[in-house]
Amino acid sequence: MSMYSLTGNLRDSAFRKGADLFGVADAACFLLPEYTGNRPQEIMPGISAVVLLGVSVPRGAFSTLPKGRGEYTNTLMAGTATLRVIAYDLARQIEREGYLATIVPTEGSEFGYWYADRTTLKADVSLKYAAFHAGLGSFGLNHLLVHPDFGPRVRMTGILTDAPLEAGRPLQPDFFHSYCAECGRCVEACPVQAISRDGTINREACADYMFRELGGLRCGMCIRVCPL
Repeated sequence: MSMYSLTGNLRDSAFRKGADLFGVADAACFLLPEYTGNRPQEIMPGISAVVLLGVSVPRGAFSTLPKGRGEYTNTLMAGTATLRVIAYDLARQIEREGYLATIVPTEGSEFGYWYADRTTLKADVSLKYAAFHAGLGSFGLNHLLVHPDFGPRVRMTGILTDAPLEAGRPLQPDFFHSYCAECGRCVEACPVQAISRDGTINREACADYMFRELGGLRCGMCIRVCPL
């Protein structure tokens, strides 16, 4: 099967199973000098591509914040469960074609969630960086992916594979969304001032707030106020 037909089949399967986002990033993007995170090549030496899958998070989950953090967190977990099922099916579809596939932990992130390195607060693979190179969106000042249709209200997972898939391209040359420079609402809304207008972010402050102050519940305030 050609790279084009396999990629198309995976895309069709993802949307049919309930995904709202599908993209493919060339794994070579993780070898660029600009990238300072952990590289998927360390996990799968023969990796060719990263398949990105995402679901949109209902706006109602954000509208109740900050009082409804339990409901917000539970909604995110439901999105995670949905993505795991879709990713598992696609991983098996890839392997039926004779290639290898393994699923990136959805909860892994630069902010020190369950699967991330507790010292660096970095995930094994940055899904947001891969999503940028796959053409799924750009970065917000809060370092979350900003999708053209769903804004930052998305949940993602990824599949590492050695399958030769058709990769996408970034929607724009710059990482940060052009609107963010004039907005800054997420900077003002952050309870611990972890977000800066210059594009830097205090990962430790963000993680500490969620896991100490909120007891593991997600914050979501920077997403709640985002107008995109």
